[in-house]
Amino acid sequence: MPLTEEQKRERIARRIALELRDGYYVNLGIGMPTRVANYVPKGMDVILQSENGMLGVGPYPLEAEVDPDLINAGKETVTELPGTCYFSSAMIRGGHIDLTVLGALQVDEKGTLANWAIPGKMLKGMGGAMDLVAGAKRVFIAMEHATRDNKPKILKKCTLPLTGVEVVDHIVTELAVIDVTPQGLLLHELAPDATLEQVQSLTEPKLLLPSGGPKPMPG
Repeated sequence: MPLTEEQKRERIARRIALELRDGYYVNLGIGMPTRVANYVPKGMDVILQSENGMLGVGPYPLEAEVDPDLINAGKETVTELPGTCYFSSAMIRGGHIDLTVLGALQVDEKGTLANWAIPGKMLKGMGGAMDLVAGAKRVFIAMEHATRDNKPKILKKCTLPLTGVEVVDHIVTELAVIDVTPQGLLLHELAPDATLEQVQSLTEPKLLLPSGGPKPMPG
C-alpha cells in the first residue's frame, strides 16, 4: 500500500530527528519541518528557534493555554519553555544555529535551493530562509520526493527563484536520504518500501552510490 501524505511526513520528520544532538540550537521551518519537534529523542536537550525571534519554543498549547502573542514563524500558537528568550536576526546571522530544517520546492545537484516563490502565484513573503541557509551550520531539506504529478523536485538545475546557491547539505524524503557532496548527490539511505530504480526515476540527476550500496532508512 502506498504511504498516505501523513505517513510520508511522519517518516521524514522521524528520520531528521535522528540527526539532533544534546545542546543543539535548531531552527524548524514552516510546514513539514515543524513536525520534527514531535520526535526529539526522550531526554535530549534541544533548543528550538523560530525565525520570528523566539528561542526556546515549546509544544503546541492546550486550548486553555493559548496565548495569541506566542506564535512561531508559521503563525501557529506555541508555548514558552523555561528560559525562553527573544532575539533579533542575530541568532541566525551570527552562525549560532547548529541545524536548520526547511521545506523545498526544488533542490539541484549542487545543493542550490528554491523554496519561497512560484512565479504567478501569490506570495506570503520569503521568510527567513535566505538568512538561515547562509547562517546555519547544517541545512536539511524535508520534502516529498516528487510533485503531485510525479515530476522530480530534485533537479540538475533549479528553475524557480533561488533561496540560496549551493547551501543544502542533506535531503530527506519519504523514499531516501541524499547527501550533497562535491562529486554529486549520494544516495545515503533507501526507504524499506522503495527501490533504487524508483528513486532514480523520480530524480533528475544521476545518483551516486556509496560503497556497499545505500543503507536502510530508519525511522
